[in-house]
Amino acid sequence: MIRILHTADWHLGQTFFGYDRVEEHTHFLNWLAGELTKNEIDVLLIAGDVFDVSNPSAASQRMFYHFIRRVTEENPQLQLVVVAGNHDSAARLEAPLPLLQEMRTEIKGIVRKQEGEIDYDDLIVELKNREGEVEVLCLAVPFLRQGDYPVVTTEGNPYAEGVKELYVRLQKRALERRKEGQAMIAVGHLQATGSEIAERDFSERTVIGGLECVSPDAFSEQIAYTALGHIHKSQRVSGRENVRYAGSPLPMSFAERNYHHGVVMVTIAEGWAVEIEKWEYVPLVKLLSVPSGKAATPEEVLEELGHLPSIADKTEEFDGECAHFPYLEVKVLLTEPEPMLRQQIEEVLADKAVRLARIVSVYRQAEENTLEEEVLAAGLQEMNPLQIVKATFENTYQAEMPEELERLFKEAMDGSDKRFSDK
Repeated sequence: MIRILHTADWHLGQTFFGYDRVEEHTHFLNWLAGELTKNEIDVLLIAGDVFDVSNPSAASQRMFYHFIRRVTEENPQLQLVVVAGNHDSAARLEAPLPLLQEMRTEIKGIVRKQEGEIDYDDLIVELKNREGEVEVLCLAVPFLRQGDYPVVTTEGNPYAEGVKELYVRLQKRALERRKEGQAMIAVGHLQATGSEIAERDFSERTVIGGLECVSPDAFSEQIAYTALGHIHKSQRVSGRENVRYAGSPLPMSFAERNYHHGVVMVTIAEGWAVEIEKWEYVPLVKLLSVPSGKAATPEEVLEELGHLPSIADKTEEFDGECAHFPYLEVKVLLTEPEPMLRQQIEEVLADKAVRLARIVSVYRQAEENTLEEEVLAAGLQEMNPLQIVKATFENTYQAEMPEELERLFKEAMDGSDKRFSDK
């Protein structure tokens, strides 16, 4: 038997609307280290996006490597398998590998080739049980970029088909190496067809039109468990219990504020996953939206903000510190620009136990889309710049463009025309 913990999308080093998240990530890593020891976990799988950017800060790298040293010292039999995500630099993540291998840690970032052919054996990691026997063959695949996967002749999506073909060939090679009683598991950082992502959220960097979506059929029934990263919402894929996203430990945007975060524990025995269980983790800092539903008028929003708990009310709960106060998103419905709105909001929040992250201004939409109708009727070629700007302004703010703005726009256009005519 072997016990595996699946996690992903840590995004170490991320700042949240300007706020440092070091304490939040430290809280998660301390919780994770405790779970590894308490539950005698044999393998920790990290399915990509360890860091938030490809060139992480020294502090972020120190946090990651300190965690590896700590958990491998506290758990002498623990093995780590890490694959690079699209946010990671594959080469940078692999750079300290000779040292990390001394701590039973394998990192797969680069898809290596021999004489132009993919080295599939390099992507297979042997996982041992507590008796020292190889019980699992782990197909550890990082985020795949063009050139990393086989070229497939297809009338469909060449990326999706190429990634699927890589997993097929990798599984075939693993089956050739597999001995009786050994299981196969797969790790990947990709967007699977049918996975749920947050609407109007760009933190996961998905490709419009699903051009990088990979069918879960790439993971055959012979694979006991597939540990995925990239999508921040913890979920099963296409209803398959053994194909899962662990999800991110922290919300990466306000679109993810209602997600349930955590890790997935998998028990493998006699070649199969005999138990799959999600362990929930509660992030240190919460996300708060006012209003919680759709945007409201400035008057309604200011009134609701006035009822938020004050710092004095929360001092005892947070030991006098504001570090754990929730991040606040304010959503305001406007009919026209409100230059003093931010100042009014900040004044109301001056003594409140929150940290203002962003103000979202939503403008009322007309019953009929003026800009679209005008463009469809005349075509952009037949409209001058001023007409387009006026139509856009009216469509956005539901009011005529002020004469002063019209005059300034004309002056800008006249100056631009003059500069071009002088050349």
